[in-house]
Amino acid sequence: MAKAAPNLCFSPLTLNQNRKENFFSSQNGCFIHKPSLKTTFFSPIFRSCIPIRISATPTRTIDHQVTDYNAKILHFCQLGELENAMELVCMCQKSELETKTYSSVLQLCAGLKSLTDGKKVHSIIKSNSVGVDEALGLKLVSFYATCGDLKEGRRVFDTMEKKNVYLWNFMVSEYAKIGDFKESICLFKIMVEKGIEVNSYTFSCVLKCFAALGSLKEGECVHGYLLKLGFGSCNSVVNSLISFYFKGKRPESASELFDKLCDRDVISWNSMISGYVSNGLTERGLGIYKQMMYLGIDVDLATIISVLVGCANSGTLSLGKAVHSLAIKSSFERRINFSNTLLDMYSKCGDLDGALRVFEKMGERNVVSWTSMIAGYTRDGWSDGAIILLQQMEKEGVKLDVVAITSILHACARSGSLDNGKDVHDYIKANNMASNLFVCNALMDMYAKCGSMEGANSVFSTMVVKDIISWNTMIGGYSKNCLPNEALKTFAAMLKELKPDSRTMACILPACASLSALERGKEIHGYILRNGYSSDRHVANALVDLYVKCGVLGLARLLFDMIPSKDLVSWTVMIAGYGMHGYGNEAIATFNEMRDEGIEPDEVSFISILYACSHSGLLEQGWRFFYIMKNDFNIEPKLEHYACMVDLLSRTGNLSKAYKFIETLPIAPDATIWGALLCGCRIYHDIELAEKVAERVFELEPENTGYYVLLANIYAEAEKWEEVKRMREKIGKKGLRKNPGCSWIEIKGKVNLFVSGNNSSHPHSKNIESLLKKMRRKMKEEGYFPKTKYALINADEMQKEMALCGHSEKLAMAFGLLTLPPRKTIRVTKNLRVCGDCHEMAKFISKETRREIVLRDSNRFHQFKDGYCSCRGFW
Repeated sequence: MAKAAPNLCFSPLTLNQNRKENFFSSQNGCFIHKPSLKTTFFSPIFRSCIPIRISATPTRTIDHQVTDYNAKILHFCQLGELENAMELVCMCQKSELETKTYSSVLQLCAGLKSLTDGKKVHSIIKSNSVGVDEALGLKLVSFYATCGDLKEGRRVFDTMEKKNVYLWNFMVSEYAKIGDFKESICLFKIMVEKGIEVNSYTFSCVLKCFAALGSLKEGECVHGYLLKLGFGSCNSVVNSLISFYFKGKRPESASELFDKLCDRDVISWNSMISGYVSNGLTERGLGIYKQMMYLGIDVDLATIISVLVGCANSGTLSLGKAVHSLAIKSSFERRINFSNTLLDMYSKCGDLDGALRVFEKMGERNVVSWTSMIAGYTRDGWSDGAIILLQQMEKEGVKLDVVAITSILHACARSGSLDNGKDVHDYIKANNMASNLFVCNALMDMYAKCGSMEGANSVFSTMVVKDIISWNTMIGGYSKNCLPNEALKTFAAMLKELKPDSRTMACILPACASLSALERGKEIHGYILRNGYSSDRHVANALVDLYVKCGVLGLARLLFDMIPSKDLVSWTVMIAGYGMHGYGNEAIATFNEMRDEGIEPDEVSFISILYACSHSGLLEQGWRFFYIMKNDFNIEPKLEHYACMVDLLSRTGNLSKAYKFIETLPIAPDATIWGALLCGCRIYHDIELAEKVAERVFELEPENTGYYVLLANIYAEAEKWEEVKRMREKIGKKGLRKNPGCSWIEIKGKVNLFVSGNNSSHPHSKNIESLLKKMRRKMKEEGYFPKTKYALINADEMQKEMALCGHSEKLAMAFGLLTLPPRKTIRVTKNLRVCGDCHEMAKFISKETRREIVLRDSNRFHQFKDGYCSCRGFW
C-alpha cells in the first residue's frame, strides 16, 4: 500500500460577523474560504494523544500519595482490571486525580462497554468540577459513542468550549456509522461556518455521507471547496471522490479523477473496479484489474472480491478461475467473505459443481455461504437440491435468514414444486418467521406460481402489514391462474388501502383482457395516463394485449406503434393478436418487421406465428416458419409447435397428413395434439378417423369431459343418435360434467351473463326471444335456413330450431341489440367454440342492422361486418 500523504489543514479567513455566506447556496457552487499560510500536522484521529504541558518552574511540591493513586489506577487500567480501578477512583478526593487518569479509566470503560461505570466516572468528573479539555472531552464522547449512547456523547460535545478537528471528525464519523448522514453533514457545515481547520479525514467522511444520501450537487460543491483548500491531490480524498461519483452514477467523473491521480494506491484501483462493477460496467472494471496486473501492482482481498463479483455479473468463468488461483497463492482462501464471493461467482457462472467444491472445502460456513448455494440451486430450478440444503442446515444448527428462505421459495416457484414449497412453509411457521413481510410475499409468490391461489390467499389474509408487493402478487396471481374476477375484486380492495403502481397496472390489465372487459380496461387505461405509467414497457405491452383481446385491434396497433423501445414481448403480443383475429398476412408482416429491427424470435414468438398461419389457412407459410425455426434459429420444436402444425393441417382439410405427421413425431404427442386433429375431423365430418383419434385422446386424458362432448357432437352432426346416446351414457358413468355454454357482454361497465337454454330468469328474456324470432324469419325470407345439425339433439326440426335460439351467444347478441346505442359495436365473449348456426346468424345480423359484431370464443375472434366474418371459414 502506498505511503499516505501528510494531512494538511489550512485556517480559513475570518468571516465577517455581519455577513455570513453559506457555501452550499453560493452561486458559483464553491466555498468562500481560501487557504492560509499556516500549516499544521495531525496524527490519526482514533490514536490522538494530547501532550501534557509541563511548566518550566513547578508551582507546588509533588504529592507522592496522589502520584501513587494515579499510578495505581493507570496500572489497573493497563491490566484491564476495571473493578479495582473504579474502586480507587471512587475513593479519591477532589484534587487527587489527574485528567490523564480519568481518560484511561474512560478508555477502559469503552473497551469493556461498561456504560454504568463510565457514567459514574463522568459523574465524578462533574462533581469534582474537573475541567473538560479537548483530550478528556474526546475520551468522554468516544466512551458514550462506543457504548451506544451517542445522544449523551453529543451533549458532552456541545458543552465543550474548545473542540479540535479530531473531535469534530469523530462526531461526523459516528453519526455516519449509525446512518444519520444528515446530522454528519450538518456538523460539517457548522465546522465550515466556525472556521474549523478541516483535514483530509473530514472530507473523506463527509463525501461518503453525500454519496449515501445521493446528494450529488452538494457533493460537487464540497469537491470545489476541497480543491480551493489544496486537497485535490490528497490520495485519500481523491479516493473518496471517486467512490462518491460512482455512487452518484457518474462513472466518467470518477474515471477523470483516477486518470489525473499521480499517487495511486491499491484503494484507488479497488475503487475503480468496484465502482465500474456496481454501475453495470463490468467489462471496464475487469479491464482496470487487467491493467493493474500488467503494471505489477499488488492486490489485496478487496481487489479479489470486487473482481469476482464482476466475473459473476458478466458470467466470465475463465477469469474467475484465474482469480481463484491467484487468491490461493495469496492465502486468501481461508477468509470466509472471499469463499462466499467465490462460491457465488461459480454459481452465477453456471458452474454449480465448482460452487459445490468450494462449499465443501470451506472450513467455516455462515448463513451467507448456505444462501449462496441455495441461490445456485434456485437459478438451476432445482428446488429439491435447495430443500436438501435446508435439511442439512437444520442438522448443523444453522438458522436460515430471510434471504435464504426467500431463495428456496423462489426455487420452488420456478420449478412449480408445491410440495417442497409447503415444506418450507412449515419450516417458516416452526421458526416464527411467518410475520416477516418479505417471507410472506415470497410465500404468496410461490403458491401463485405453483397454481395454488388458495394457499396464497391463506397467507395474504393473515398478514397484519401488506405492502404494494403483497397486493400486486395476489392480483397478478389471480390473473395468471385464470381467476380474473378475483383479481378485479382484490384490485378494488387495494384501492381502499393504498395507491397502485405501474406493476399493479401490468397485473390487473390481463384480468380485464381475459374477461374482454373493455369498459373496465378503458377506465384503468385512463388511470395509467393520468399517473404517467404508460412509459413503463410492461404496462404498454399489457395495454396492447388488453385491446387485442377485447377485439379493438386498430387501437392495439396504434398503442403498439407508440412504444418507443419494443421488446420481444411487444412484438409477440401484436403477432398473436393478428393471429387471433384471423389476419395471418398482417401477422407475418409484423414478424418480418420484428426481424428487420434486429430482434430474434424465441419459441413463444414461433408459437404465435404458427397459430396465426393456422387460423388463416396459410399452409405453405406455416411450414416455412416451422422449418425456419428449426434450421435458422436452432429451436427444437415442442408440443405447442407440433400442435399448431397439426391444427394447420386439420383446418385446411389435410386430415390424413396430420395423422401421419403425429405418428412421426420425435416426442410423444399429448392430448392437445390429438385434440386438434379431432376438431378437424368435426369440421370435415370424418367420423371414422374421429373414432380412431378419440381413442388416443381418451387414453391420455380420460377425465377431460370436453373430448367426450366433441365426439358426441361429431355423431350428432352426422345424426348418429345412438352413438350420441352411448357417449352421453359414458360421460354419466364416469361422473363427468359438461361445462355449460355461456356468453357475456359488458354494457356500461356491468357484465351480463347468458347461459345456453336458461334465459327465462333474465329481465329482458321476452324481448330477447321476440327479437331472435324476428331475425330468424328475416333470415328465412332471404334464403338463410337454420343449420339444425348444430342443435345436437334428437328431435324434430322445430324443436332443433328452438334449441338453436337458446344458444348463449345469440342471447348475448340480441341483448346487445336491445340495449346498446345504434351503430355501437356489439362485443360478446363465449367460453366455448361458437356453433355454425350462431356464426351464420351473426353474419346476418351484422348485415341487417349495419352493426359490427365482435365475437370472441374459446379459440379465436370473429369480426362480423356487412355479412362477412374475418375468419373466412377457418375456425
